[in-house]
Amino acid sequence: MSQKLVNVTVDDIKVQVPEGTTILAAAKSAGVNIPTLCYLNLADFGCVNKTASCRVCVVEVEGRRNLAPSCATPVNEGMIVKTNTIKALNSRKIVLELLLSDHPKDCLVCQKSGECELQDLAHEFGIKEIAYEGKESTYRKDISKSIIRDMDKCIMCRRCETMCNEVQTVGALSGVNRGFDAVVAPAMEMDLNDSVCTYCGQCVAVCPTGALVERDATWDVLSALADPTKTVIVQTAPAVRVALGEEFGYDPGTSVTGKMVGALRKLGFDRVFDTDFAADLTIMEEASEFLDRLKRHLAGDTSVKLPILTSCCPAWVKFFEHNFNDLLDVPSTAKSPMQMFSAVAKNVFAKELNVDRKDLIVVSVMPCLAKKYEAGREEFSKDGDFDTDIVLSTRELARLIKQANINFNILKDEEFDNPLGESTGAGVIFGRTGGVIEAALRTAADWYTGKSLENIDYEAVRGFEGVRSADVKVGDLDLKIGIAHGLGEARKLLEEVREGKSMYHAIEIMACKGGCIGGGGQPYHHGNTSILRKRTEAIKIEDESKAIRKSHENPYIKKLYNEYFKEPMSHQAHELLHTKYFKKHKI
Repeated sequence: MSQKLVNVTVDDIKVQVPEGTTILAAAKSAGVNIPTLCYLNLADFGCVNKTASCRVCVVEVEGRRNLAPSCATPVNEGMIVKTNTIKALNSRKIVLELLLSDHPKDCLVCQKSGECELQDLAHEFGIKEIAYEGKESTYRKDISKSIIRDMDKCIMCRRCETMCNEVQTVGALSGVNRGFDAVVAPAMEMDLNDSVCTYCGQCVAVCPTGALVERDATWDVLSALADPTKTVIVQTAPAVRVALGEEFGYDPGTSVTGKMVGALRKLGFDRVFDTDFAADLTIMEEASEFLDRLKRHLAGDTSVKLPILTSCCPAWVKFFEHNFNDLLDVPSTAKSPMQMFSAVAKNVFAKELNVDRKDLIVVSVMPCLAKKYEAGREEFSKDGDFDTDIVLSTRELARLIKQANINFNILKDEEFDNPLGESTGAGVIFGRTGGVIEAALRTAADWYTGKSLENIDYEAVRGFEGVRSADVKVGDLDLKIGIAHGLGEARKLLEEVREGKSMYHAIEIMACKGGCIGGGGQPYHHGNTSILRKRTEAIKIEDESKAIRKSHENPYIKKLYNEYFKEPMSHQAHELLHTKYFKKHKI
């Protein structure tokens, strides 16, 4: 049955739109832009934030006495809308002035300056002075391991709540108190460090102001680089190279791997390595663990835990430690690529350099804010020295390059250093949803069949649906694979596992939509989720361009096992490359 269409006039432009369409959407179809602030359409995330709380999008509707919030007002047959009347424009300006009257005036030093939607609108409306003076709200800053909450800059748009509660289902943020004291915070206004926050950073990604930002570590890096007693190396995650260019004017989906390496060398790092190397290392352990469990299961061992769950994403790990800690023996025990890299760097590579591990500084450039939290987990340290010393987001790396006055656009392409810079296409695809499990399948299939298979593109596991199922044929095995990206989608699969209803052999879970390409530390997409798809395509192209596309065929990985680990799942491998999980509170 076709949807009923209604006739609407927006600024003298006649359009037909489906019944129930908002004025905002109808205006967009007519080519008319209406400014918004609290509104955020996250169609690919399965939700829309339309609290209609800011009133920036108000319009005049013929026959209606009051101005209507266009984001939340549905059209009806014959509706006549004016978006640019003096009444509407004046109302928007007053709203912005009132918001600014209770907002810090520190734009010059605010981390979101240049990316702040409130700042953009103030500029658009020509606001040069604040007409309203009065009491300004003040709150204590909440500085966690990954995220800083500065509620003095909160405009109560509730985007972070929508993301945290509806999309991620974490439930760390909600509106508390009333009136002038109203604020978005964890329960009982506790710190993020004490809450169920997973540090996925998606609240930061959608916050329109500087109320939520990452904890900046750029000066920590500069201090380390300036210390002549330290050897400073850096690793870069696969999703960083397909997003970093956006900070320098490149189109979304442009891979800037070579320029990124060149910029890092100019910054003064002693070695520039690729986390993709450690992704290949992760597959050696994770694929081995999967095959071991699978073979024991097929042999009738009822104690085997299936499905196996991937464990690369620290936000996802913290999520199941809080919400599914009765299933701690189900995920793979393999560390994330970042932590595998750092463990190898501090315990193996440092000896090759004849450097004490405490004098080797490992900097990690990640698309993810949860990586800052992960680096500080006690199990990833030895005698008080953490394997990963400093974590930068993609945005922080861009700021660091700009601070150093490096002209990124004219840099020549350079190559990663070896041995920890050699990687395969399988390592690259860790950056997008479905990539980890596809990389594991490429290796597991070869090992199970005893053949070097030519068909390694497991397209059934690819896609952008929040939850996907794939049937994969490996020799005489019919494998059922589950994929989820976004913690709300992950919850659905985990509930099935908990209830014993899951028919999957393996499940990949990433906390962020799109996987790491949509991480909370990536350049802001401002609701334009098509950017995530473009980054995904860039990952695909880089994978296909690699000479080697299977993790177990990486020559430096082979060398590492021959000389140090001997074989996957060995005692040495368990000591450096595997971890354990912990029960955490649920409130």
